[in-house]
Amino acid sequence: MGIILWIVFGALVGWLANLVVGGSERRRQGCLVSVLVGVLGAALGGFVYRLATGQERHFEFDFPSFGVAILGAIALLLVLRLVSAIGNRNRDRL
Repeated sequence: MGIILWIVFGALVGWLANLVVGGSERRRQGCLVSVLVGVLGAALGGFVYRLATGQERHFEFDFPSFGVAILGAIALLLVLRLVSAIGNRNRDRL
């Protein structure tokens, strides 16, 4: 996939993951953050897929790749929000 397609794919995946994780009280994030979350989430999803199944997943524009990328981006956002919440709680305690 070319770099432009990765950016478009990442932006779409990051935006959808933010909708799923945030619900009605979601945090707004910029386009650059959506792209980063989408691309890193796709890489994380591919890594977990390879660990779980033992076979490598080549990302193309198909629904299975899109699903793996969204699941990876959702996992990434959940971990980031958990770390952020723990950091905020520790900061408030001081």
